[in-house]
Amino acid sequence: MITYGDFLERKQIDTVVQAIEAGCIIIIPTDSFYCFVCDINNHKAAQRLASLKNKKIEKASFSILCSNISQASEYTKPLTKEQFITLKKNTPGAFTFIFQASNKVPKIFLTKKRTIGIRIPNCKIATQIAEAMQRPLLISSVNHIYQEDNDYTNGELLEEKYSHEVELVIESDIPSHLPSTVVDYTGTEPQIIRQGMATLEL
Repeated sequence: MITYGDFLERKQIDTVVQAIEAGCIIIIPTDSFYCFVCDINNHKAAQRLASLKNKKIEKASFSILCSNISQASEYTKPLTKEQFITLKKNTPGAFTFIFQASNKVPKIFLTKKRTIGIRIPNCKIATQIAEAMQRPLLISSVNHIYQEDNDYTNGELLEEKYSHEVELVIESDIPSHLPSTVVDYTGTEPQIIRQGMATLEL
């Protein structure tokens, strides 16, 4: 387990990136929950992640964690001016924005509507890793929505709980037990699908 303050040092980032590129699943903090992450381009790792969530990979509905809007926009259809402005105002932050997906998103992760959830969290370590990977990470929350179980908010307990399923746990303070706010922006106006810890600014 790696314990950190506000960010990872260069050597720590290298260790994390090497693990992810080797096909490992790791647990990282975000601005809402601890989350499982793995390489978006590693199908076997994605299958393992789906199994951890007790879902078939075709129905897992993964989101992707991006370092910034520029990285995110490579995995969405071209953003409108309004979509870009909304992202600019609200990220980094505890949102999952749903957009139409570009062809860079592996088909196995797409919904029937060919959409993808985008996370740009207000958590330096999470965006550091995505930036160092030079591509997004598949991401899925460790706990169930609104489940206030200490096992899911304590890094040491998570390491013990998932010692046989994940290769690395990064521990930090989690600011909230609330989920991200989910915003469907596949149409002309943003629609809030789930109100979480963040309030959308228009």
